[in-house]
Amino acid sequence: MAISVDEVRYIAALARLRFSEEEEQHLAEQMSEILEYMEKLNELDTADVPPMAHVLDLYNVFREDTAHQRITPEEALRNAPDADSDYFRVPKVIE
Repeated sequence: MAISVDEVRYIAALARLRFSEEEEQHLAEQMSEILEYMEKLNELDTADVPPMAHVLDLYNVFREDTAHQRITPEEALRNAPDADSDYFRVPKVIE
């Protein structure tokens, strides 16, 4: 399946990109090669391959969502370079 220069221009307009005529021609050739390769992949028999989200048998890689003891304001401010009561004090950045 060949991609025409007009199709490249249409795709570029959708992506709000601009290319020179030489670049458009080069992109048309590259996109055509990609689609030819995809056609080769369609020749493979995948009837016995089950659909999957990942190639490895992963079930749950996340930790359990459990509540933990919260730290106190004193513990949170222990290593603060500057603190005011229960708050971090930071330098003013907007004048």
